[in-house]
Amino acid sequence: SLHDALCVLRCLVKKRFLTPGGGAPEMRLSYELSKWADSLLGMHSYCVRAFAEAMEVVPYTLAENAGLDAIHVVTELRNKHAEGEKAAGINVRKGKVTNILEENVLVPLLVHTSAVSLATECVRLILKIDDIVITR
Repeated sequence: SLHDALCVLRCLVKKRFLTPGGGAPEMRLSYELSKWADSLLGMHSYCVRAFAEAMEVVPYTLAENAGLDAIHVVTELRNKHAEGEKAAGINVRKGKVTNILEENVLVPLLVHTSAVSLATECVRLILKIDDIVITR
């Protein structure tokens, strides 16, 4: 719609960077966080790993909404990122994981940073509320 196009333009004006689409940034973030969680101990490791797993919901949902076998596609995407293919993403037109930059599937950086920031802030608020309930 016209409103969506205007929002994309607004995002590009605020931050003039484009990132790959197709769940590539979320999977890369998940991969890097999982590697970092391996170096942590105790509760910190558990929390970072849970956040990494939560990031995989985005590509999973994308694959599911495209009518693909989500488990198979996300596993393939995870393997591609483990092999170092940072731009690997879900190509819904071809129904497989491809280099999403070569397909020109780009998303403004502000879209990804806003989504991650808002989701993280939401989780922090829920945890604060739970902590208040526990201390009463």
